[in-house]
Amino acid sequence: MTNFEKHFKEQLKDPAFKKEFEKEYQKIKLAYEISQLRKKKNMSQVELAQKIGTTQSVVARMEAGKQNLSVDTLSKIASAFNCEVKIAFAN
Repeated sequence: MTNFEKHFKEQLKDPAFKKEFEKEYQKIKLAYEISQLRKKKNMSQVELAQKIGTTQSVVARMEAGKQNLSVDTLSKIASAFNCEVKIAFAN
């Protein structure tokens, strides 16, 4: 295990750190998924933006995990990719 991995493992023991990490991790995970779907569909950020009624810069922020996404926006994105959104609460 590297020094970083050891340090990170220790940090995750702190409930406040773990909570913030999980929140950010979920944002980045969703951002990555949107980016990968867009690339798989050979769609540019501009094309996705046009399909969901926004701008390329908003799509770029989505894919960087810097945009809060509503269920409505997620539904528009899913529609642009011809797929569905599944949201679940899990332990």
